[in-house]
Amino acid sequence: MPWVYLFFAGVLEIIWAVAMKQSHGFTRVGPTLVMVLAMIGSFALLALSMKTLPLGTAYTIWTGIGALGAFCVGVLALGEGVGPMRLLAAVLILSGLVLMKLSGDGSA
Repeated sequence: MPWVYLFFAGVLEIIWAVAMKQSHGFTRVGPTLVMVLAMIGSFALLALSMKTLPLGTAYTIWTGIGALGAFCVGVLALGEGVGPMRLLAAVLILSGLVLMKLSGDGSA
C-alpha cells in the first residue's frame, strides 16, 4: 500500500505544479485553490508512504514522478518545446526512478 500512496502523492504533485503555473503568480483564485488542496493531499500521501518506505526512496520517487509528469504536461498540453537534451534528461530521471525502485532496500 505505501507504493500506491506514493504514486498518488506524485500525481497530486503534478496537479499542484500545473495549477501553480495556471495561477499566474497566485492572481487567479481557482488554480491557486486547486494548488493548495493538491499540495496538502500530496504531502499527506507522501507522509503515509514514509511510514514504511525509506526517506530517500520515497522522496526521490515522489519528486521524480512530479518532475516527469510536469515535463509531460508542459510538452503535451502547454506547448513547451522538447528537444533531444530535454528528452535525454527525462529518460535519465525515469531511469533513476526505476533503479531506485529496484534497489531492493528491503521495504514492501
